[in-house]
This record gives sequence, C-alpha cells and structure tokens, in this order.
Amino acid sequence: MTLTLDHLNTCDRDAFVTAVGDIFEHAPWVAERAIAARPYPTVTALHDAMMDVVRSAPRTEQLAFLRGHPELGGKVSRAGAMTADSVAEQGGLGLDQLSDEEFAHFERLNAAYGKKFGFPFIICVRRHTRDSILAAFERRGGNDVDAEFAAAIAEIGFITRLRLVGKVEGPGKPVTDGWLSTHVLDTARGVPAAGVRIELFEVGASARSALASTVTNADGRTDKPLLAGGPLRSGTYELQFHVGAYFAGQRPHPEERGRSPSVSKGEVALPYLDVVPIRFSVAEPESHYHVPLIVSPWSYTTYRGG
Repeated sequence: MTLTLDHLNTCDRDAFVTAVGDIFEHAPWVAERAIAARPYPTVTALHDAMMDVVRSAPRTEQLAFLRGHPELGGKVSRAGAMTADSVAEQGGLGLDQLSDEEFAHFERLNAAYGKKFGFPFIICVRRHTRDSILAAFERRGGNDVDAEFAAAIAEIGFITRLRLVGKVEGPGKPVTDGWLSTHVLDTARGVPAAGVRIELFEVGASARSALASTVTNADGRTDKPLLAGGPLRSGTYELQFHVGAYFAGQRPHPEERGRSPSVSKGEVALPYLDVVPIRFSVAEPESHYHVPLIVSPWSYTTYRGG
C-alpha cells in the first residue's frame, strides 16, 4: 500500500507515528510532535515541520538524538544492530563490507571524531562517494563543537528528506535527485555521433569503479541518463568516449583525405584520437550534470551543460 500525504493528514495520531516515526533515527518523538502542524500542503512542508521539531528541541535532547546514530563502517554496523534504513544506506556505499584495513581506518576516524565532539560523525552517505566522505571527515574535524553540531543536524536533514520522499507520495516533493547525461557531436561531418561507446567510472584515491557502459543513439545521446534515480554522489568521475572506433568506421571525409595524403580513395584514415577521457567532479548531488563531447578525428572540446 502506498503511503500518501492525504492519509498522513487525516489518520489518527498512532497511525501517523507508526507510518513516519522511523524516518528520524530512533526518534519517534519527532513525528509525535510534528503532528501538531497538520495538515501539510506538501511533502516538503511535512519534512520542514519534522526538522523544525528537531531544531527546537532542547540541546540535551538534540545531543541524545545525535548519539543515537550509528558510526560509519563501525562496530554497530558489523554487529548488525542498525536500523534497516541505515543498513541500506551504508550498504549502498559498501561500508558494510570493509576490509580489515579499511575498518581499522574508519575506527580511528570515528574514535578521534567522537572524542572531540561527543557524538558520531553523521553524513548523508547517499550523497557521497567513499573518498568524499573521508574528505568530509578531515574537513569537518577542524570545526568547533557548535559548528559541527549544526553540520550534523543539516546532514540529518538530507538523510531524512531522502527517506521521506522514498516513503510518502504527494504534491510538492523536495528535490532529491540529480542526473548525469552526455551527447557526442561529430564536428567533421556536422552531425550527431551515433554508435560511440561510452564508459563511466568513479575515480577514487586507491581504485576506480566502472559504473555504466552504453552506446550513443541516432541523436548522439544515450537512451537514458548515465546516472539517475537519486542524488549523485559527490566525487570524481571519468567518462571515456571511444571515438577512434567511431571515426574508423566512417567513410573518409574530404578534409580527412586532405590531412592524410597517404590515404588513397576508398581507404579509411586511422583517426588521430582513440579514447577521449573527460574527468570531472560532482559537488551538487541534486543537480543535472551534462558533459557533452564535441569531437573531430583530431580535436575535441567539452563543457558543463545543464
């Protein structure tokens, strides 16, 4: 059964808390207090009301709430004692399958952070790569306690917004999804480049992961976005465009024969470019990143579109 905003606006108190009481980690009191703001005109208004409850709670209650969150890749994860949402979120980034060395690294980071701030490091893992989480650990570790307290509450806003949007149907949902797209233009012929193989990789400090592989259609685009269906993860990516095979399969262009005097009539010149790599960073997880390639057999350009 789909949970709708209309239902949440009209159901009794117990049903409301049962429905959305688990959105905030181990804190059904958030839903219990947010019910006073009904009716909510939009899903965004519901989330705003729940965040207002958190922000207006006494500092001691806020601190207890923060302390109820699990560490990233920590002992609670290995013990299987996290909520289902946290298990899915950390598992989506592989934090439930850390090697012993990686686990020890996260344990050191968690211990240093907890000693300084008195609560676990909280971040919306669905908006981050592993590298960007480690960078955030380092960056936020330099905050004072008040600044980091506010940062943790802000991250809880991102976490719960995604959970709520995934659970409740209704008007005025907050923007939670980003997407990555591309297209390839053949400037030598002035046409979209159809049939170009494209591969997408996440580029990490110690490894790279293949995320997608596709081929451009007749419009020089892909049939669907390279990444979609949720926030993009902040981090570094690389697109590889296999243009050498594309140009090798084309009829020789007059300009190509002019640049390659040794190519006789009917032969296909070997293109100068083979695989074009474009490395770029994502810093706005809910945005559209369009990374086109404008290419000839001898040169290429790119830019960030929208």
